[in-house]
Amino acid sequence: MKSTEISVGTGARRGVFDLTAECARFVADEGDGLLNVFVPHATAGVVVMELGAGSDDDLVAALDTLLPRDDRWRHRHGSRGHGADHVVPLLVPPSVSIPVIGGRLGLGTWQSIALLDPNADNDMRTVRLTFIGG
Repeated sequence: MKSTEISVGTGARRGVFDLTAECARFVADEGDGLLNVFVPHATAGVVVMELGAGSDDDLVAALDTLLPRDDRWRHRHGSRGHGADHVVPLLVPPSVSIPVIGGRLGLGTWQSIALLDPNADNDMRTVRLTFIGG
């Protein structure tokens, strides 16, 4: 097993942050196996989706519709609506597994791997990449 951590600077911005290039570098020349991408944070998740064609903003808007950023949440520290961030794992898991074939990510044509961070209170996130060879 091979493992590393990467840091993702999100600034004070909520959104979707592309991890695909880092993941591709990590598995390059590794042969066949599985890549696991894990975010060890209670208020972030990992998605596989099309990026850059408006879907990023649509994801955040859909999340805000499903989990409004208001004061209804019992978990109330941080910025307004932060309690909603703690419910994100209900909809977006903290990890995904991606097949690796011949040292290349087995993603579809328009798929990318991304960090979803709806929490503007943190400006840096950690992502753990783990490769298990087959």
